[in-house]
Amino acid sequence: MKEIDENEIWKIKLKFTIYLYICISLILADQNAYRTIQEKFILAEPGDIIYLPKGKVSINRSIWGDNLNNIIISGYGIDSTILNFDNQIEGAEGLKIINSSNITLRDFTIENSKGDLIKVEDTDGIKFINIKAQWTGGPMETNGSYALYPVKSKDVLVDNCIAIGASDAGIYVGQSENIIVRNSEAYHNVAGIEIENSISADVYNNYSHDNSGGILVFDLPDLLVKSGGYVRVFNNKIINNNTNNFAPEGNIVAKVPTGTGIMILATSNVEIFNNFISNNKTANTSIVSYFITEEEISDSLYYPYPTSIYLYDNLYHRDKQFPSFSLKQPIGFLLAYNFWRDIPDIIYDGIVDSNIIENGFVKDEYKICIKNNENANFVNLDLAGDTNNMSQDLNPYDCVHPNIKVIKYPFEK
Repeated sequence: MKEIDENEIWKIKLKFTIYLYICISLILADQNAYRTIQEKFILAEPGDIIYLPKGKVSINRSIWGDNLNNIIISGYGIDSTILNFDNQIEGAEGLKIINSSNITLRDFTIENSKGDLIKVEDTDGIKFINIKAQWTGGPMETNGSYALYPVKSKDVLVDNCIAIGASDAGIYVGQSENIIVRNSEAYHNVAGIEIENSISADVYNNYSHDNSGGILVFDLPDLLVKSGGYVRVFNNKIINNNTNNFAPEGNIVAKVPTGTGIMILATSNVEIFNNFISNNKTANTSIVSYFITEEEISDSLYYPYPTSIYLYDNLYHRDKQFPSFSLKQPIGFLLAYNFWRDIPDIIYDGIVDSNIIENGFVKDEYKICIKNNENANFVNLDLAGDTNNMSQDLNPYDCVHPNIKVIKYPFEK
């Protein structure tokens, strides 16, 4: 057996010592960066501006803000301030703010946290301005659920933001009231932009592309806020949302078919207009009940039907292509069987609440109205009747609803 030279032993020990020193230095640097920023959050007084450092800063623990009031948290630009959580050893979120009011987050990038990148909860007045929130490894099931995640909040503004790689939704607003999402880009997420169980929202001038689903407006059961509505989706580009759905099993957005442009699920009073909706291979637009998920409903206060939907003046485009084929989202098989590669742009599941039918017709105030959409064709799948009366006749949906009033936001001058 060959003896190891003492010099070789010394070299191995030296290399190990250097490696250990580097690891300890990195951990201490991460810890110091965390402590410096967290201390600013703890000591913040109303009216303060918390400046995040320049450069790419490695942080190993979640940053928390609680009971903050009238605070600005600012970087020096999305390319100049980058909070990186690759080495996170504690906490799930990158940044979490709770029980606060009048908070502005602006001008930085945040990336690669174990869970949600930025979560804001129970906050009255929250602005995300010029924020980039991303997982840099591409679409993966192990990515966190939400990039920008305001929930149970009021007066929410998301403006000029970028969201990438979320395994649920890039820009998600849930159980909230008075919302603007505008001038933002979302890609390589399962859902690009999602408004869920929220009241009074404007979603406009956004570019949602290369997600599994572009823009979702959902009402779901078993939540504190039982129903949303009065949502306007307009002047958006919703293109090529054909990324394979990578949501973890059991997540409701895992049910969203790959190739969905806009999906309206079980919510009411939604107005969709002046959008460019193109090449979402399964459904450029779908209007569906919760029953399409095939999940049981145990929430007695939940209303599972879409009503009072107004879809008008949108521009559609679709190349001849097959829909998505997946056992998790089997609608693609049904569409291909009936339409091959010429899938209709607007798909309605045709499941109607019998309580809103009068003399054989849906009452006017609850109708699905579809009007003046360019290059768009339509199908009612009649899933309530096992597709026996599937129809492409748009005449029953040739109606209008009163326009939803423009929302007055306290934070908009």
